[in-house]
Amino acid sequence: MFNWIVRSSLHNRLFVLAVAAMLMVFGAITAWRAPVDVFPDLNKPLITVLTEAGGMAPQEVEQLVTFPLETALNGMPGVTRVRSTSGVGLSLVYAEFDWGTDIYRNRQLVAERLAIVRAQMPGDITPVMGPVSSIMGEIMLVALPLVPGDGKTPVANPMQAREYADFVLRPRLLSIPGVSQVIPIGGEVRTLRVAPDTARMAQFGVSLTQVEQAIKGYASNAGGGFIDLNSREYLIRHLGRSNRAEDLAGIAVAWKYGRAILLEQVASVSFAAGLKRGDAGYNGMPAVVVSVQKQPDADTVKLTAQIESALSELKQGLPVGLAAPRVLFRQADFIKASIGNVAEALRDGAIMVAIVLFAFLLSVRTTVISLVAIPLSLAVTALVFQLLGQSINVMTLGGLAIAIGELVDDAVVDVENILRRLKQNRLAGNPVPLLEVVRRASV
Repeated sequence: MFNWIVRSSLHNRLFVLAVAAMLMVFGAITAWRAPVDVFPDLNKPLITVLTEAGGMAPQEVEQLVTFPLETALNGMPGVTRVRSTSGVGLSLVYAEFDWGTDIYRNRQLVAERLAIVRAQMPGDITPVMGPVSSIMGEIMLVALPLVPGDGKTPVANPMQAREYADFVLRPRLLSIPGVSQVIPIGGEVRTLRVAPDTARMAQFGVSLTQVEQAIKGYASNAGGGFIDLNSREYLIRHLGRSNRAEDLAGIAVAWKYGRAILLEQVASVSFAAGLKRGDAGYNGMPAVVVSVQKQPDADTVKLTAQIESALSELKQGLPVGLAAPRVLFRQADFIKASIGNVAEALRDGAIMVAIVLFAFLLSVRTTVISLVAIPLSLAVTALVFQLLGQSINVMTLGGLAIAIGELVDDAVVDVENILRRLKQNRLAGNPVPLLEVVRRASV
């Protein structure tokens, strides 16, 4: 087989050169467009189930939430391990599947089990699946710092910064293909706080249960069907949704002596920051930090460029008193630095090989012929990477750097053997054709 390949190549030299040139061009284009990352895809199919159980201690979370979820997820097809963590008001369950299994089929299996176990959860607790992400999923950390006040310009507060991150920045970043999750950290979450006054409640004879029931029915729309009037149907709607604290303060919580007792008479109602269990800052100042995570198959470098473009677009609509976004962590910088270091080693190795070849062979033509194998082999490797779905990363480039030595060694041995045979054939009394000499030397 190898003998036939060598003979056919020698008899079709122009065709071989044309094919090599095409491979060089297509390989270079493919390598330019190939995804770049730190490491190859090392993500074992993993599904995370998150359950918020506000007010529960870790022991109750473990017994009432985590254990039923673990029992439901164990035994599913392809599951290799189930791990869990129970904390204050939070349960995390991790289901690992076999290598090579379809992550979306696995999520369908988990969704079916969650639908079954949901009836066993206490109260209104609902377990949800986390997004599809990867081990190196966190690609950016973006800070939204507050501008220090100087007495002249308005100053944004942490609540406004958090609302901008939740309702403007996060939806815009999630619309970018390849972004898996955007998590705002820090700031203040706006809540509508009702602080009952127990003395006034006792004075009016209002219980805490009555206040709770009145608040539950607040700010909700409802449908009332329709009525048929004059051969026309009219839709009936109850419009009660409101975002004004005054509307909540004016609802009736009880009736005494034919008069309504309003919520504002027994409690104070106002917008306030929700309870925080952590915070974020930038250079010692309050800020909201946004964590951006990518999907497993996304190109980190290209996705980072798209995110930065989106951040530039949003600068025009920043609230007054909120500084422009600052990038705290950028995984693409580490990728470029790592790939650049390996690429420099690859380049320096090729230069050293060229110098050594010329020093030993003392022939520019022979050196060039031997060195042609390097870019041609790299171009073919780029095409193979595309067929196998591989990316350009530190491990693949490191392997190529090591392979250059073997590659050039084989090329030098073959070229040197051909040159020696050609010299011997030139001095022989009955020389054979040159192509036959090359074939015998190569085989």
